[in-house]
Amino acid sequence: MRRQGHHRHHAKQGGVRGMVGRLSIAVLVLLICTVSLMFSSSSSGTSRSGNRSEIKVEELWRSADAGGWRPSSAPRSDWPPPPARSESNGFLRVRCNGGLNQQRSAICNAVLAARIMNATLVLPELDANSFWHDESGFYGIYDVEHFIKTLRFDVRIVEHIPEIHKKGRIKKIKAFQLRPPRDAPINWYTTVALEKMKEHGAIYLTPFSHRLAEEIDNSEYQRLRCRVNYHALRFKPHIMKLSQSIVDKLRSEGHFMSIHLRFEMDMLAFAGCLDIFTPQEQAILKKYRKENFAPKVLNYDERRAIGKCPLTPEEVGLILHAMGFDNSTRIYLAAGELFGGNRFMEPFRTLFPRLENHSSVEHTDELVENARGLAGSAVDYMVCLLSDIFMPTYDGPSNFANNLLGHRLYYGFRTTIRPDRKGLAPIFIDRENGRKAGFDEAVRRVMLKTNFGGPHKRVSPESFYTNSWPECFCQSSPQNPADKCPPDDVVQVLSSHLESEDTDDFKSLTTSLNSTIPGAER
Repeated sequence: MRRQGHHRHHAKQGGVRGMVGRLSIAVLVLLICTVSLMFSSSSSGTSRSGNRSEIKVEELWRSADAGGWRPSSAPRSDWPPPPARSESNGFLRVRCNGGLNQQRSAICNAVLAARIMNATLVLPELDANSFWHDESGFYGIYDVEHFIKTLRFDVRIVEHIPEIHKKGRIKKIKAFQLRPPRDAPINWYTTVALEKMKEHGAIYLTPFSHRLAEEIDNSEYQRLRCRVNYHALRFKPHIMKLSQSIVDKLRSEGHFMSIHLRFEMDMLAFAGCLDIFTPQEQAILKKYRKENFAPKVLNYDERRAIGKCPLTPEEVGLILHAMGFDNSTRIYLAAGELFGGNRFMEPFRTLFPRLENHSSVEHTDELVENARGLAGSAVDYMVCLLSDIFMPTYDGPSNFANNLLGHRLYYGFRTTIRPDRKGLAPIFIDRENGRKAGFDEAVRRVMLKTNFGGPHKRVSPESFYTNSWPECFCQSSPQNPADKCPPDDVVQVLSSHLESEDTDDFKSLTTSLNSTIPGAER
């Protein structure tokens, strides 16, 4: 069945029942090369947060209770194949700016935009130069063949806009350039963007970071985002191999935790938290802020009191110590160059001496060659994804932390420790002022109220990419029928639809070609 028009409102969940189980299994296997997807879920379990009286470290090393939920991003209602080549509305090009994970979200949005417009997606461009000074691009980071194959039921993808051969001439399609509004609604794509696409044959959307609204009242569209993010976007084999090698070495001595230590110059300048630094360091941060962010008066004491400042390395160590982790805990640090030098790291290292990063774990030429720029960020991403516990220290505007939180949720409710900076701020301020009595107990009380990785409702400003529950999860015996896991023959159903579409497309193409050949030559 071919889709009619350019924007189809899909049936509510539960329409065509023969659509979904095997895809959620088959595609999950593709998620992490040789890594098996393991869940420690129970049908009657509850989220390990907000309902306990104490923190048990031994429990945190295991995945959170899933409450009978499991990841499932396959369609649950009628999901026609992408349009035949002859029925595509045109080609969509996008330039994804920002860092690796900002680009990752943009790629998900590009696939969804192409689906919405019944367009053919040109392999997204990664604007590596402006952020990483890296020439890798999509081909250097992701497995292109896997990306195209995984999304074959959703969108048609080409590596470049093909040339048109007409009357013996070769004609190139020039994409019309558009700048989408930030968080543009679907109707912008089905009106403004689609009109230009039909007029010119192709459009080029740039920049393309946060250019499609996250909250969309269409669960099938949201599940498509999950299919892109957690299944189609697989790093190249050399990145996966290196990441797995680091994880194996870390895990050879038992559990390990990963921490995204966000204490770098750009984030500190963005937050405006300068007072703990020397006058020379403050001058550097002020200069960076003036050159990169909009002018704004920021008061350090006010921002600190409401948890707007990144946690210092020492504060991270104090939180973990108060929760019950001891100095034998092995910690992998995913971080850029920490601002302020060793004086900020030394208190953390005193509490937790077993600190590692990819360079300290893997002493090989392969690491040096394959862990630069975007690839280095990709290695850190994979190690953090596969760690037993992940702790972001500043998950506000951090795309790295936010995407990882969502990926780990989807990857089996793997434990995360998310410090409540606002709740912890007065406790740290009291400690700095000499009031240290009851510090550990006060920290534990705040942390007991946080979520440790189990299913939980998405509340603004939490991003869909941080928490795709419940759209991208299902239950075998749900209270809500919309949450029921789909049946097991989705691959056959989707494949049959696609084969039918391809057959129609081939017939259409043959008819078109034959119509250009004089009758005597047929």
